Amino acid sequence: MPAPADKFQTLLRELFQFDRADLDFGVYRIMNHKRGAVERFVSEKLPSAVSRELEAGALGDSKRAGEALADAESAVRENLGQSALDADGNLNPAYADTPLGKAYLDAQARAAASIGLQSAETQIYNHLYAFFRRYYQDGDFISKRRYSRAARYAIPYNGEEVYLHWANSDQYYVKTAERFRNYDWNAPNGVAVRFRIRDADVENGNVKGEKRFFVPIPGGAEWDADARAITVPFEYRPLSAAEKRKYGKTNQQDKIIAAATESIPAALGDADALAALNAEYHPAPNGNGNGETRTQLERHLKRYARRNESDFFIHKDLAGFLSRELDFYIKNEILNLDDLTNAGERAGAVWFQIMRAVKSVGGDIIQFLAQIEEFQKTLWEKRKFVTDVQYCVTLGAMGGDFLDGAIAEIIANDAQWAEWRETLGIDDADRSATFLKANPTLVIDTAHYAADFNDRLLASFPDLDGMTDGVLIHGENWQALRLMEEKYRGAVKCVYIDPPYNTGDSEILYKNGYKHSSWMSLMENRIGLSSNLMNDSTVLTVAIDENEQEHLGLLLGRLFPLHAKTCVSIVHNPGGVQGDNFSYSNEFAYFIYPPKGQSIGKHNRPDNPDVRPLRDVSTGQHLRTDAANCFYPIYVRDGEIVGFGDVCDDDFHPSGVNVDCGDGTIAVYPIDTNGNERKWVFSRQSVET
Repeated sequence: MPAPADKFQTLLRELFQFDRADLDFGVYRIMNHKRGAVERFVSEKLPSAVSRELEAGALGDSKRAGEALADAESAVRENLGQSALDADGNLNPAYADTPLGKAYLDAQARAAASIGLQSAETQIYNHLYAFFRRYYQDGDFISKRRYSRAARYAIPYNGEEVYLHWANSDQYYVKTAERFRNYDWNAPNGVAVRFRIRDADVENGNVKGEKRFFVPIPGGAEWDADARAITVPFEYRPLSAAEKRKYGKTNQQDKIIAAATESIPAALGDADALAALNAEYHPAPNGNGNGETRTQLERHLKRYARRNESDFFIHKDLAGFLSRELDFYIKNEILNLDDLTNAGERAGAVWFQIMRAVKSVGGDIIQFLAQIEEFQKTLWEKRKFVTDVQYCVTLGAMGGDFLDGAIAEIIANDAQWAEWRETLGIDDADRSATFLKANPTLVIDTAHYAADFNDRLLASFPDLDGMTDGVLIHGENWQALRLMEEKYRGAVKCVYIDPPYNTGDSEILYKNGYKHSSWMSLMENRIGLSSNLMNDSTVLTVAIDENEQEHLGLLLGRLFPLHAKTCVSIVHNPGGVQGDNFSYSNEFAYFIYPPKGQSIGKHNRPDNPDVRPLRDVSTGQHLRTDAANCFYPIYVRDGEIVGFGDVCDDDFHPSGVNVDCGDGTIAVYPIDTNGNERKWVFSRQSVET
């Protein structure tokens, strides 16, 4: 069994990501530069901090009492002989009244009243170990599920009537399905190993289709003897029929990796390459004291696949979270009031010092960890560079002079005509200036043209932003919203999102067992950021199904507490979709809109009129008696509506559909051709809004 100090230092090296020193991207590059300082903290500063606590207060008294007892024992043996003390340190009664005997008994009594330093040091390290390992999992600090009678987390809560909380509520959710970055690592013998994605078959929108896997291509592995480097290509794709039979229905990625650990080295004949891939990796012991030995190749294959196929989180305030949890841990796991009352004053003082040591040393470690997390947070929040910008421009929007000078280039552009042929059915026989000028709505895509052509085209518009009537951004959605944040702040009139429903077919990637919590962080991050684009009259619409409908409603209420919220049921499959116990035919749409002002459901604009008949022509609840406030006269003069009358009393029955008022005005009532008194579609209170 490792000593508590060694065990805790091993955990810290994992928290500080020492086992990833061979990675050279992102935060790991920074960690490599800081690794010396971090190692000094783990191996020198941490033990020194604990030692300082052991030297002070009651623990210091305990240490001094132990030293005094050792000195007294040495004096007794030296002056009274070895027989003065037995094997257990008990003084021979014959020497009890001697000065040395009295001094020894007094030192023995004071030492017995003290708590042993070794016990206190063990408690400090064990508590630090127990605290930090309960939040760390595969590179993230998360609220892991723990089962116990007493609460095990401190939830920040200020007495709100209803408070919504989820495990990852204070974290950024980083979607990893489209990362596909290169991955490099160095073997113990100095050989560089490079994992490269050759082809990635990704999903389109929310159409997930078959599950995809990272599949190495052993036959494509290459060994560069001069550079001492191995390159292993990968594909990201669904499995073939043969592969499905080979890898089965469970743990397919692990089985793919297991097969690759044998096939990749077999494809390389060089001794250095084989030594690099097959070198053993001995991980730190896990919580059970065991570490699973595997090859370096298997280790990095698993890490690479997990890194790209699992989501991960970045804490928005790791220091605040861990500091709050450390206080909660000390009060609930170390401080026991009943035991403290019965322990006595001296033991209580030692107990207080143990808590102070855990608080002090734990706080230093939290600050160190928070520096790493804050750096990752800064990288994530930093607005990213735009890698490519293209424009779609109609021929009619181009100036006549520019179009005349560009027609030859457009006619000669094979890629542009191939696109028109595929999307519009335009034949190559139409390649002529006459055809282009006769079709001003044809759209050219600047992606098909040289930079010089595009520069001249864009420079020909005096107000490019004013001419641009639509923007399409392709990218990670949180980063895209960050990019849009300033330019479109408060300018968006309507937001519609159709997020992944978190069903079995479109389940988002998560690694901590918190399926709904991961999904809610994904949504909170992005909807919260999109709110910066909205103004006082913006309407937000979110499509969802029953898997996350309840959670989404609560989340929207938290994000938009001052807005009105309506959930509308939408029939999407009248025949029903078979569920576990029920067939369901509906999905839902949430509408978030200003609580006051015009009704979004009934407001009509001149450019978007409501063309329904004013008289209710439905087959159910269409009569006057079904809605009394929908039976009133509409006044018409010269073919135009000039006003609305009051709701008619129940005992009033007009003589017909059109009643002449005598001044050229006609009162029109919702009466059908059979004389049935029906009702208007809109109530009297809403027709003039």
